[in-house]
Amino acid sequence: QVQLVESGGGLVQAGGSLRLSCQASGTTWRINTMGWYRQAPGKQRDLVATITSSGSTNSGDAVKGRFTISRDNAKNMVYLQMNNLKPEDTAVYYCYADINNSYINYWGQGTQVTVSS
Repeated sequence: QVQLVESGGGLVQAGGSLRLSCQASGTTWRINTMGWYRQAPGKQRDLVATITSSGSTNSGDAVKGRFTISRDNAKNMVYLQMNNLKPEDTAVYYCYADINNSYINYWGQGTQVTVSS
């Protein structure tokens, strides 16, 4: 089992920045990809960015050039630096992790990010 705990959400004005953090615990040696998804009210959960254990990244088109994902494997942490935030970035942001060579994945409880105009 893997547990994921997010932190760093909050309220920020448009154009501002926030940094989200996610701490993984449990059977962390089995984790391959970690990342972030987000879900706005009434919408589906969408990819923000992911990063593999070797450092390969992928991100959604809406955040490219503004958000940066990073990872510290020694600390079992994944981070999301969000710059130039826009009101449309308002959502609950969920930390994600999947297990090597399996279809098993885990989710955090989510952290709210609100961007005011």
